[in-house]
Amino acid sequence: MDDEGQIIISILNGNKNDYAVLVNKYKTAIFNLAYRMTGDACASDDLAQEAFVKAYESLASFNITKKFFPWLFTIALNLIRTYLKKKKYLSFLPNFFKDDRQHPDLNLKIQEESEILAKLLQKLPISDREAIVLRFYDELSFEDVSKILNISLSSAKMRVYRGLKKLRIFMEKI
Repeated sequence: MDDEGQIIISILNGNKNDYAVLVNKYKTAIFNLAYRMTGDACASDDLAQEAFVKAYESLASFNITKKFFPWLFTIALNLIRTYLKKKKYLSFLPNFFKDDRQHPDLNLKIQEESEILAKLLQKLPISDREAIVLRFYDELSFEDVSKILNISLSSAKMRVYRGLKKLRIFMEKI
């Protein structure tokens, strides 16, 4: 059992304040996922908070022999999907891969390419888009992508490659 497993056991034993360790570790990643999928900072904040609340409420069902991160990402992604369906809000940020806090000196060419990529990503079905976001932006393994999306490893690879193929076709038309 890893440190996170021990933290979870501690939480389940009544040490509720220990949950802050997990929240602090993953809050940025969950917010960024929601932000990239919705393009709305306020909604992303709400979705991230909701994901942590739902994870906390479901913690007793978590298998401590597994990794916490893919489980939490799955919860967040399901909430984001529901939000997108309810709002029918499928737009991305113009600068999809831009993170001003980490890369304030991005040059104009990279920004322009990011804008083009963001527009092309909008054209992909959500299932392909989320697989690409998880694999390339969040730099998750195919195994983690498959766990988060609750699909087989081969399906995760297929979604990523299918999405990339569609992006290439879109780019050729520019």
